[in-house]
Amino acid sequence: HVQLVESGGGLVQPGGSLRLSCAADEYIRGLACMGWFRQTPEKGRELVARINSLGETVYAESVEGRFTISKDNAKDTLYLEMNNLRPEDTAMYYCAADRVRCTSFAQTYKQWGQGTQVTVS
Repeated sequence: HVQLVESGGGLVQPGGSLRLSCAADEYIRGLACMGWFRQTPEKGRELVARINSLGETVYAESVEGRFTISKDNAKDTLYLEMNNLRPEDTAMYYCAADRVRCTSFAQTYKQWGQGTQVTVS
């Protein structure tokens, strides 16, 4: 199993920015998909953004134009640049990966990080 470690969360004011990182302990170039999900008690775990092995990206409608997902294969690291943050972006953010498929559904991802809290207030 690939080990994933997130960092970069914190407390930020509305309109502010944060950059999340997810470091993997193996080559991410071979992974079919990596993604960022977020979880709250009200909404459960939902996709924020995902990126496949070709670099193609998909975003949740609520973050389109504000968030950017990217990866650095040389550093085996996934990023999420979050701008113009809103209180409704407050959640625990998780990095996820899968070797075979690339979907928007959390249940299809086999590897998960421990999460990093983002609070916008």
